[in-house]
Amino acid sequence: MKPLRATVSAAVVVLVVATAGPAAAAEQAPEPSPEQLLQAGADLGVRDGYPGVIGLVRNGEDVHRVHAGYGDKFAAVPADPAQEFRIGSNTKAFVATVLLQLQGEGKLSLDDTVATWLPNAVNVNGFDGTKITIRQLLNHTSGLPDYAGDPQVNWPYVANLDPNQRWAPQTLVNIALTHQKTGDPGQKWAYANTNYVLAGMVIKAVTGNEPAAEIQHRIIEPLGLTHTTFPTADPRLPATALHGYFWATSLAIRDVTVSNVQTFGAAGAMVSTLDDLAAFERALFSGRLLAPAQLAQLKTTVPIDDTGTGRYGLGVVSAQTPCGQVWEHSGAVLGFLTLWLTSDDGSKQVVVAANEYHMLSGTRGQQDVGAAAVDTYCRL
Repeated sequence: MKPLRATVSAAVVVLVVATAGPAAAAEQAPEPSPEQLLQAGADLGVRDGYPGVIGLVRNGEDVHRVHAGYGDKFAAVPADPAQEFRIGSNTKAFVATVLLQLQGEGKLSLDDTVATWLPNAVNVNGFDGTKITIRQLLNHTSGLPDYAGDPQVNWPYVANLDPNQRWAPQTLVNIALTHQKTGDPGQKWAYANTNYVLAGMVIKAVTGNEPAAEIQHRIIEPLGLTHTTFPTADPRLPATALHGYFWATSLAIRDVTVSNVQTFGAAGAMVSTLDDLAAFERALFSGRLLAPAQLAQLKTTVPIDDTGTGRYGLGVVSAQTPCGQVWEHSGAVLGFLTLWLTSDDGSKQVVVAANEYHMLSGTRGQQDVGAAAVDTYCRL
C-alpha cells in the first residue's frame, strides 16, 4: 500500500489508506480468501524486515487470525495472534469515546472551550484556550503544535534512555506551547498529540478521575476487553506480550519492549490485542458505546489535506479504498505499529500489528502490510 499521507509526530503515525489492489498474479490464479491475503501480507512484512506480524480478519461472527515471524526474535519464539502489543494512537478513539459519552450524559459539550475546564492550561505565547474547543482537540483542528517533536521529549523517548521518566500532562502541553501554532483554531487539520493529552486532562477535570480509570469502567469492563490496559507509569508489558523492536541500522536491532508510557499518555499509551481492538471497533461503530447523536459526531469529519480522500473524525479516520469508504486509524510507538480498518456498521474488521517501529513512516514493511490489510478488507 502506498500511504496517501503519513504524518509523523516523533512516535505516532496517522496512516490514511488511499490505494491498494490485489497483486497482478492474483488475476491469473484462483481468488484467495481474505485470510490468505492477510497471511501473504504478514509473510511479506517479515521478508521486508519486521521481526513479526500478526493479523485478524472478521466478517460478522467469522474470524480468522494469521501470524508470521517472531514475537520474541532473540529467543526465536513465534508471533502469536493472541499476544498483547502497544496500540499507540489507537488510544485516541477510546479517549474520544469517553468525551462523547460525557456529552451524551450532559456533563460537558464538545463545543465547550478548553479554558472552560482547564482555565490555565493554554494561555501563553499567543495561545488562547478560550478560543479552542474540545471538538477541535479531538479532530486536530486546534492549531496547537505537537510536543512530540520537541528534542526534550523526542530524543530521550527514541533512545529509550529512561522508561520510568515521568511526564506530567501539563508539562507536555507547556513544551508544545513553546512552538508556533499550526493555524488558528478551526482553520485546518494538523495532527498533534498535544490535543489528546489535553483531552485526557478535560476528562479528569469533568469526572475527577484519570482518563485511564474512565476508559476502564466505561469501555474496557463493559466490553469484556480482558487483555486491554491503559498503563500510566509501568513501562513493562505483560510477560505474554509481543516484544517490540527498533532497527537502529540495517544490521542492528534493539529490544524496546520496555518503554516510557507517560510520553504519550492519553494520546497513545494503551495496550491491547487483535481480538480486543476488533471488539472495540465493532462496539463503537455498531452504536453499542454511543447514542446515535454522539456516534454521528464521531463520524463527522474534516479534510486532512486538499485531495479529500482522507478525512478525520473524532479519533478515527475516514478513507477511500478500491471498495469504497472505510473507517481506520493507525498507531505507532517505539517498537510497535498497528493498523485497523472497519466497516461503517462495525460488522467487518481487519487488524494488523507489527513489532518494529523506528520512528520513520513510509517503509516497505508498512506499505506492504498496509496494502494487504486493504486488499483483505476489500475481499470481505
